[in-house]
Amino acid sequence: MLTLYHHSFCPNSRAVRLALGEYGLFAKLVEIETWRRDADFLALNPANTTPVLMLGGATPIVGVRPVLDYLDEVHGEGLGENRLMPSHPETRAEVRRLVDWFTDGFGADVTEYLVGEKLMKRYRPSEMGGGPPDTQKLKAGSQNLHTHLKYIAFLAMRRNWLAGDRLSHADLVAAAHLSTVDYLGDVPWDSVATAKDWYARIKSRPCFRPVLSDRAKGLMPAPVYADLDF
Repeated sequence: MLTLYHHSFCPNSRAVRLALGEYGLFAKLVEIETWRRDADFLALNPANTTPVLMLGGATPIVGVRPVLDYLDEVHGEGLGENRLMPSHPETRAEVRRLVDWFTDGFGADVTEYLVGEKLMKRYRPSEMGGGPPDTQKLKAGSQNLHTHLKYIAFLAMRRNWLAGDRLSHADLVAAAHLSTVDYLGDVPWDSVATAKDWYARIKSRPCFRPVLSDRAKGLMPAPVYADLDF
């Protein structure tokens, strides 16, 4: 039995959920609000970050990159030609580069500013960083989003998927981050048709259905969030 400790609007957790769907794996989902510093969760991961994947009573696998690598090493061959990590070393390196790009770059430049300010701060007590959104961060996040969307469009114009010919972990991580921003209606899709076409393809995959059913308490999604024909 797999157990995934996650948060519904943590993009790294979403990337793992998408990967589990692509691998055809089921995991029990345990929602974690890291700002509450749950003692049991801290015993699993003292860094107090999601995602964490548990394999029965084994050692927890912590973090999006280790979890994705584990899933590929254990279950990747079962996907055959659809393996989410390509066989060629240079293409594998490109997938890892883009996973880092979206986890670190997009995460810091866009997700933390927009999702962090508009959504996550709603639920935290003021002494834990809650409160109204910082308008300067919102402005910066919106500006940064345009830059990242152009880069996604640049990649999508030259490749079938972001890292190469086939769907990979890079696409899942990028889409996971975009999906959290899209929940808020902050993605200017009409300004980046190529990026929109790429996202529409991955958004239509069965692995995305559980993510599109996520709802934030007291905050309904933008109309385009669950619309496959957006």
